Amino acid sequence: MRPTNVPTTHVLLDLDGTISDSEPGIGRSLAHAFTECGYDPPDDETVRAMIGPPFEVSFPKHGIAVDDIERVIKAYRVRYDSIGLFENELYDGVVEMMDDLRDAGHTISLATAKPQEIAIRITEHFGLTDYFARQVGSSDVIGSGRRTKGEVITHALSRLGVSPHDRIALNHVIMVGDRDHDVEGAHLNALECVGVSWGFGSHEELSGAGAAAIVDHPRDVAAAVAATYRSHES
Repeated sequence: MRPTNVPTTHVLLDLDGTISDSEPGIGRSLAHAFTECGYDPPDDETVRAMIGPPFEVSFPKHGIAVDDIERVIKAYRVRYDSIGLFENELYDGVVEMMDDLRDAGHTISLATAKPQEIAIRITEHFGLTDYFARQVGSSDVIGSGRRTKGEVITHALSRLGVSPHDRIALNHVIMVGDRDHDVEGAHLNALECVGVSWGFGSHEELSGAGAAAIVDHPRDVAAAVAATYRSHES
């Protein structure tokens, strides 16, 4: 039994590129939106680069005029919200990873920059709902204050009752994600992040952002989480 004075270890899991391979549905929906709005559809490399951060951050880097961002997002959602979200597969070993984390006594929550309603539909589709204490995603309103990964993590901590001023409790919250914005969002909230290499980011991207550890297979996540939070107690 866990001593009453030891904080729960919370694991915040990213969705796209960490739990599931969402590239097919996102790519097809982006191609639909770009074409519908008069832009050349993005190639595979561009699609992968845009998965993760909010579209209002990534679109201008790939030729979308700032004044056109909301129009392209709306066209994207027409297809993605009905079809694209299901063009998606769990990575091999992810269910076992979540079992390992749960069996280790950790509390698992979802923390994704994907709109929260869509994220919940995806986890329900995969039968993962019961693993999560909380499911936190972004607001679907640009400028709402919950769009970036850092803002999503801040909201997740609030939902979990973890004070941003409690250093001991924060040392027991670990983000797990595949992109630099997962690491950066964790750091903005004074958390460590375990990077995963099977998603859309590279070892170089994750290490450059300051990931505490990088793992290459879901079976290695639980051990990396344990090593990361225990390092604060040594």
